[in-house]
Amino acid sequence: MNRISVRSTTACVVLVCVNAFSSKSSSIAAEGNDSGIIVIKNAKVFDGKSDKLATDQTIVVVGNKIDRIGKDLSAPSGAIVIDANNRVLMPGLVDAHVHLSMVLPPPKLLVTDPQYAYALMQKGAERMLMRGFTSVRDMAGPVFGLKQAIDEGVTLGPRVYPSGAAISQTAGHGDFRQQTDLNKNFGGTTYPTELRGLSFLADGKPQVLAAVRENLRLGATQIKVMAGGGVTSLYDPLDVNQFTAEELRAAVDAAEDWGTYVSTHIYNPAGIRRAIEAGVKSIEHGHLIDEPTMKLMAEKNIFLSTQVYTFTQVQPGLNEVQIKRKQLAREGTDVMMRLARMYKVKVVFGTDLISDLKYLDQQNLELGERLKWFTPVEVLKQATSNAAELLALCGKRNPYPGKLGVVEEGAYADLLLVDGNPLENLKLLEDPDKNLVLIMKDGKVVKNKLNN
Repeated sequence: MNRISVRSTTACVVLVCVNAFSSKSSSIAAEGNDSGIIVIKNAKVFDGKSDKLATDQTIVVVGNKIDRIGKDLSAPSGAIVIDANNRVLMPGLVDAHVHLSMVLPPPKLLVTDPQYAYALMQKGAERMLMRGFTSVRDMAGPVFGLKQAIDEGVTLGPRVYPSGAAISQTAGHGDFRQQTDLNKNFGGTTYPTELRGLSFLADGKPQVLAAVRENLRLGATQIKVMAGGGVTSLYDPLDVNQFTAEELRAAVDAAEDWGTYVSTHIYNPAGIRRAIEAGVKSIEHGHLIDEPTMKLMAEKNIFLSTQVYTFTQVQPGLNEVQIKRKQLAREGTDVMMRLARMYKVKVVFGTDLISDLKYLDQQNLELGERLKWFTPVEVLKQATSNAAELLALCGKRNPYPGKLGVVEEGAYADLLLVDGNPLENLKLLEDPDKNLVLIMKDGKVVKNKLNN
């Protein structure tokens, strides 16, 4: 049997057989694999869709795709063979709502040297991959360069589906100007959030069209529009609706012209209904939703990309008004989740954690929070196949057009090997350093704690 050997340096560990890069603390190198084939044998498989594990499975990875899955498959000549030893193999996790660029509190981020912020972004992306997240949807921020660096193998990180700058109306959730900062249309200057690519202020159909098209020009795979009030923004309570129906429709039309879709930040039911009627495909948050609106989401097959963990935490730097808004959203979470389950709305996994790398390191704790309403396998589907289905809605703008979030023949080889059974104990994934013994992204092993 082919063996895996280790070669490390003080700076990094090189996976010679697949030409991958990784940090010293998280990878083991596989050498001598001229065939470009990796075989994982003796695995229990959660495929991302089924309710039960398939046992005694062998997975043959050729290049960056899963070539074959089945029992009693022989390893091709020259392949690296990894013995799972009856552990659970599953798809890489997908987080449908991250902010890779928001690695510092927003006020500090705007005055920090961009090179320092980018270094934090790189480290954050690497740590996210090592937590088992092989694909993410970035829901506002300047991450196009980071995505390129990851795709080219310059740095480690998950696959990134970027939205670019969030599009907000004046006095909307993307308007973080101070009280004395005039709008650029009324004698003010362009605010740093726009210069940094965090948010665009757009009022009226022409400006909304321009903002959407600017993001698409830069490489956005989907568009993020702020359709209602937010927790951290200064001027807009959660009950406020933002953008008229005409403005929202303009954003949808511009995105659809490019073969992709719009997601909206919104908590309240009136705003959710307006967004759905305008053609939006994904609701971000939704914590104050009512039953008729959830029923409408089910009828229209709208995704609910929501979060739990971040609303249970006290985020540093919030004032009294912001804390009360966060409490209001938290109080609506139970009703939202029960309604989503009742109407079988497609719920996807998202975290929306911002501010610093230590806070982002709590990303996996979102999994356990959802057990109040869903079984472990339901949560796993939210974080694999459900979320991957949402990512794929970007259609022609999809930078990774293969299958994600599943363990199937022809799917990307984004795989996790878990020491234990997450279908019985989901909280195993809350300690990825200990319980994720193998992480593979795009057919490359970026972490391997096995001895075989």
